[in-house]
Amino acid sequence: MSQMRVAVVGAGIAGLAFAAALRRGGADCHVYEQAEQLAEVGAGVQVAPNATRLLDRLGLGGRLRAAAVAPEAIEMRRWDDGLMLQRTPLGERCLRRFGAPYYTVHRADLHAALLSALPPDRLHLGARLVAVTQDEAEARLHLADGRTVAADAVVGADGIHSAVREWFVADWPRYSGQTIYRGLVPAERVPHLLDEPRVRLWFGPEQHCVCYPVSGGRQISFGATVPAAAWEVESWSARGDAEGLRAAYKGWHEDVVRLLDAASGVSRWALHDRDSIDRLGWGRVAVIGDAAHPMLPFQAQGANQAIEDAVVLARCLTDAGPDAGRDGLRAAVHRYERIRLPRTTRIQRRSRANSETFHLADGAAQRRRDAGALAEPGLDRHQWLFGYDAEQAVAMTGRSR
Repeated sequence: MSQMRVAVVGAGIAGLAFAAALRRGGADCHVYEQAEQLAEVGAGVQVAPNATRLLDRLGLGGRLRAAAVAPEAIEMRRWDDGLMLQRTPLGERCLRRFGAPYYTVHRADLHAALLSALPPDRLHLGARLVAVTQDEAEARLHLADGRTVAADAVVGADGIHSAVREWFVADWPRYSGQTIYRGLVPAERVPHLLDEPRVRLWFGPEQHCVCYPVSGGRQISFGATVPAAAWEVESWSARGDAEGLRAAYKGWHEDVVRLLDAASGVSRWALHDRDSIDRLGWGRVAVIGDAAHPMLPFQAQGANQAIEDAVVLARCLTDAGPDAGRDGLRAAVHRYERIRLPRTTRIQRRSRANSETFHLADGAAQRRRDAGALAEPGLDRHQWLFGYDAEQAVAMTGRSR
């Protein structure tokens, strides 16, 4: 596979996971990142069994275990009185059921684990993409500094702002009407949340709050949504106003109020996604992760689906072999597309639907939601999501001809 030239655009979770999976398959690639320095922003991320099993096979299980927390449960509660709506057991029960753990981890720790699998000379910083072209012989990256990079295949892993995607799809990110404050709180400031490691969610009218431990339990990561009719800030992320956040959650359950009172610096993000598309590749070019299917964070699957994409596409390319040629590469990209589209479209749409379900005003619809949650405890309802094995899905889907 050393003869196949693969160029990856973007050194986030999707791009680095793809590079790790490609190298495990005996292939090689170069990763081009527009930032001058890598600095993974954000706070925590939930990594479910459908992704942790893949990361373990990439040889990253040990690093992940050292930095992550394995929560005992996911709890959903009411916003005002804290009434339990649903408790989904995780921990050992999840591990036994799905053969892989459920982790909560600081995004920077996950990013560092993935970066450790990439040789330094394969990462190129300060490489901003301005165009993608392809012909019968090759695909090319045209960079802002005047360089042109030729490759047999190009993979766009450059996020919701994807410069790769914009060359093939005429669409734009869609604002959800929701913003989210994210932050990290030292664990000692919130002793009321330290009795058992859990993912805790509180649902309320127009907004919700989620928190969980990261960094080996030393910090609590939280995300708290606040509706906003428009987002006027030039950047999609900005320094948040902690006092404004606390005001938005006045009257919520004391566990939420105490958590937000302990927060100092917070960031505020406008939440966008895009409509589903019916293609993930064009000839020698494919997109993965948020470049392919940006999701609202209401299914906690964005990073997980990026990792699944990465592993599937890497396997499809390595199966095609180093001498695949134009037709072979097109077939490999089409195989990836056939495997991934039904699943990512389903999850993307559920994430969007949850933006309404999580934020129902108190009333009849809210009571129906709560009754439904109480009626569906346990891990059975997560089988389709957590029990999915992306590598098995590739093995069950024959190579395209």
